[in-house]
Amino acid sequence: MDRLLQSYVFGPDLLSRFQANLGSFKALTVEQPGLRDAAVAIVVTEHKETGEACVLMTLRPPKLNRHGGQYALPGGRLDEGELEVNAALRELHEELGLDLGADDVLGQLDQFPTRSGFRVSPIVVWAPGEVQLCPDPSEVAQVFHLPLRELDSPDIPRLEDSDNSDHPILSGFFPTLGHYMYAPTAAILYQFREIVLRGKTTRVSHYDQPTFAWK
Repeated sequence: MDRLLQSYVFGPDLLSRFQANLGSFKALTVEQPGLRDAAVAIVVTEHKETGEACVLMTLRPPKLNRHGGQYALPGGRLDEGELEVNAALRELHEELGLDLGADDVLGQLDQFPTRSGFRVSPIVVWAPGEVQLCPDPSEVAQVFHLPLRELDSPDIPRLEDSDNSDHPILSGFFPTLGHYMYAPTAAILYQFREIVLRGKTTRVSHYDQPTFAWK
C-alpha cells in the first residue's frame, strides 16, 4: 500500500491523530432563536474490503416528509432534556442498529443552522471492531461506506452562488455515491475533513443550502 493510502488506514494511528486534532478544537454553538435541536453522528469505521477508514452515510427513503431521497448522516431531533451526544447515539441505534457508547465518542464539531429550522450538533464517533448494521427501512433506503480518501479530494468543496444568500452553496462530488452531496451534510463533512483529518480550524455554518434541502 502506498504512503498516501496508508494515511487513511483504519487503526490506532488514525485514531490518535483524530483524538489530537479534536482535542485542540473548540466547537462553536449557534445562538439563533426558533431553531429546534438535532444531532447527527459522523461514524468512522473500517471498510471491510479495503481496510480504509470511512464514514457511514445513508440515503433517506423518497417518501419521508423531511429530506426524503437525500443523503444524510444518522441523526435526528433531541428528545426533551436529552444531550446532543445521547441523541446522536440513540438515533444511530434506531436508524442503523449500531450500538455505540460514550467511550466511542471522539468529540463534537460546530453546530450548524439549517434552512429547515434545526440547530444540528455533529458528533464524531469511532466504531471499533466488527460493525454489524441493521438499517431501519422506514428511515434508511441505503447505507454507504464513504472513504475518507474521497472526502479528502482537492475538488471539495465546490462553491456555487446562491440566489438566497450572500454566502455560496457548498457541495462535493463523491464517487461512492455517484452524485454530488450538498450542504448541510456536505458542509458538516467538509468541516470534519478540515479539523479531524487536516488539523485545521475551518468554520462552515455560514454556507448556504440548496432550496431542495429546506424542506
